[in-house]
Amino acid sequence: MSILPFDDRDGFIWMDGEMVEWRNAKTHVLTHGLHYGSCVFEGERAYGGKIFKSREHSARFHASAELLGFEIPYTIEQLETAKAEVLRLNNITDGYMRPVAWRGSEMMAISAQHTKIHVAIASWAWPSMYKHDIKEKGIRLTMAEFKRPSPECSPVASKAAGLYMICTISKHKAEKAGFDDALMMDYRGYLAEATGANLFLVIDGALHTPTADCFLDGITRRTVMQLAREAGIAEETLRVAFDDVRFVPRAVELDRRQPEFTQTVWDYLERAVSEQRVLRGREKLAQFSAEAEAAAARHGVPAPVLVAIWGMESSY
Repeated sequence: MSILPFDDRDGFIWMDGEMVEWRNAKTHVLTHGLHYGSCVFEGERAYGGKIFKSREHSARFHASAELLGFEIPYTIEQLETAKAEVLRLNNITDGYMRPVAWRGSEMMAISAQHTKIHVAIASWAWPSMYKHDIKEKGIRLTMAEFKRPSPECSPVASKAAGLYMICTISKHKAEKAGFDDALMMDYRGYLAEATGANLFLVIDGALHTPTADCFLDGITRRTVMQLAREAGIAEETLRVAFDDVRFVPRAVELDRRQPEFTQTVWDYLERAVSEQRVLRGREKLAQFSAEAEAAAARHGVPAPVLVAIWGMESSY
């Protein structure tokens, strides 16, 4: 497998208020953010040279840092200007944007209140996590060993680097077992999300998603629900136990048959957004429901229920 390392590329990265050459964007090994997880970030997507929900991401970037007890030393306007310049200098039209902030090297202990807060912004071309044929057939899921933590245990509303440790472990374990991703439960045993994607269920013609009270309420998640409302599709957040959706374990059992019923809801909605069209819900819902019923019949699924995972941290 050929890998282009992220520390050896051409281009520019905005770092602490200055544009530096890509290979020179470095930090010291004794950095608090590396050792103690005092780091937050954003995952954003640019389409046609415009960052999707850019200001919302910048606002959440600030909010995430506050939840970890530090402040981003740049205003939202300054971040917006920097992101636009990073896109321009790296000639990115459709790509990924990664702002990141962390505590520096001034102190190396649990208490580090006098550390400098560093901020960097990088962007690169990054296609969808899954190839088109995989998205059309459906991804193969297994169950994650780890669960999303209680809000009494972690700052779950923050996009904090440390909260992704169990996601990486779960994703690696799933891939080694031959799956594409892992489905994570929350600390109570309810369905939560995948390792880097939100979960949507289409049940009886309505769009459902788990209540985001112990995992990140993604910007993409909120956008999908908003599009559903605008399209006249009933939408609701809910808590669903794994055993309540018998369809899900059946999907895991049928992994070798690549079940079509793991089709992504986002695949439908993304087309409407990218082509700048308004999604006409009733017509699309009828098509979606028909495909669900056909897939359910082929695989013996008891109800036309789809498990939909949208991967690639794009706006998540």
